[in-house]
Amino acid sequence: MPDQATILRGIIETRLETQSESSSTRPRRARTIAVTSGKGGVGKSNIALNMAIAMSRLGKSVCLLDACLGLGNIDLLCGLNGYWNLSHVVTGSRALKDVVLDGPDGIHVIPGASGLIELADCPENVQRELLFQMQELERDHDLLIVDTSTGIHRIVRQFATAADQVLLVTTPETTSIADAYSTIKALAASDCPPLDIVVNQAESASQAKAIAARLQQTSKMFLKKSVGYVGHVSRDSAVASAVSQRKPFVVESANCPAATDIHQLARRVISTGGSLRTFRSYFDRFGTQKQRVA
Repeated sequence: MPDQATILRGIIETRLETQSESSSTRPRRARTIAVTSGKGGVGKSNIALNMAIAMSRLGKSVCLLDACLGLGNIDLLCGLNGYWNLSHVVTGSRALKDVVLDGPDGIHVIPGASGLIELADCPENVQRELLFQMQELERDHDLLIVDTSTGIHRIVRQFATAADQVLLVTTPETTSIADAYSTIKALAASDCPPLDIVVNQAESASQAKAIAARLQQTSKMFLKKSVGYVGHVSRDSAVASAVSQRKPFVVESANCPAATDIHQLARRVISTGGSLRTFRSYFDRFGTQKQRVA
């Protein structure tokens, strides 16, 4: 009876042959958008989730990767109960398709991105098999939204710099703005993709634009880094109410000001996204970035 290693080698060889047969055409892959922030409590995960739903409503196939290591809460925000995560895929107890959750409005949610860190310690043949599964996931979606942890830790920069675009969430609070600038500074030192500011909990559109303009000017002057601005989300009591009920606010309060803003944000991100940085898989680039980011 063949052992597990023999079976795995057979699977890999078959898939490599399949890839070789289709090598004449470039593989389709999802456009990846990393959502990050300089500090916690700014509503980053809530924006990532609700934006993913808004993008799905615009006809896009969307997968949301919860990359908040050890503190992931996307499943809580949308009322999902998932036990399995990427760490179980790495150990071989589950396939990737087994840990993908069906979220609101047709989005898919992957919990437990900490499993990607553990992947580096796996045998090479296991890494190749998991990479193939992850690449299949990308080919099945138009957009991959990556909700990173907060701050400028190496692994956060790794998740961000492997993406096609980074959305940096801040609020009008002075400490949040200062931490957003620190994040821009940290990412500017790496091979950072286009970076755009999102102002959450804004009192008005003019306030949000002023905050973004200040960050843009400072980044241009001291870091020689151009930063974009894609929109804001209004301060709205409906957001807190939806969180307490474990429902996305674009679902629970579809006509509230914050929901209107998030739909406008989703449209703008889709329309201004530009071309893919490379045809390589996000997860493949993630592994490369792990070696580059110090």
